[in-house]
Amino acid sequence: MLTLFDGIRSVTSFSVCIRMLLALLCGGVVGMERSFKNRPAGMRTHMLVCIGATIASVTGLFLYLDLQYPTDLSRIGAQVVAGLSFIGAGTIIVTRKNTIKGLTTAAGLWATGIIGLAIGAGFYEGAIIATFLILLAETWFAEIGKNITHITELNINVIYDKKESLDNVMRYCKDNRLAINNLEVNADGAESEEPTQYQARIAMSAIHNIHRDKILLHIRTMDGIRFVEADE
Repeated sequence: MLTLFDGIRSVTSFSVCIRMLLALLCGGVVGMERSFKNRPAGMRTHMLVCIGATIASVTGLFLYLDLQYPTDLSRIGAQVVAGLSFIGAGTIIVTRKNTIKGLTTAAGLWATGIIGLAIGAGFYEGAIIATFLILLAETWFAEIGKNITHITELNINVIYDKKESLDNVMRYCKDNRLAINNLEVNADGAESEEPTQYQARIAMSAIHNIHRDKILLHIRTMDGIRFVEADE
């Protein structure tokens, strides 16, 4: 531990002011990056979360050290962590394309609350280092993440009237290095000996870029294919 902070580790009026100001600064630094990217929880939200967690941690220390209450110091912190889960959940949304947004913001809010608990407990070194690393993860590592090759996914719905048509579609996917992740087949008129038509939902993926229009156009030209479309 740094001896620099030894004079403000105990719970005094001066140390409480220092902790509140440090919580305001650390929360603002993390939240500023979120505000710049127009995320649901911005600078003020991160400041409030960090300050609230800090005062909760300091309150636990005050009750135990100054008022001599037989309280569990970890209980308040545990309740703060649980409450942050509800706040973070409010920033997570599922778009129409079934993609999830807001996870990084939710994780940042949760981490900011933990920083506040560390500041309130007098663990200034850990709080400052964590703030720096969180900011690094949200900026520099975000740019690195954009350059990572992602698996491209495509979900298509196919209506056909010949059983061998699906085999042709599957063979085409295999020849073009498209991995089939899931396949669901339903038959209209299944109660009869020979169904009138079939409907298949195919989930596929590939490491390379998928040319969706080219794939759909080729499948449409196959014998027995009545209709094919891709999920948006």
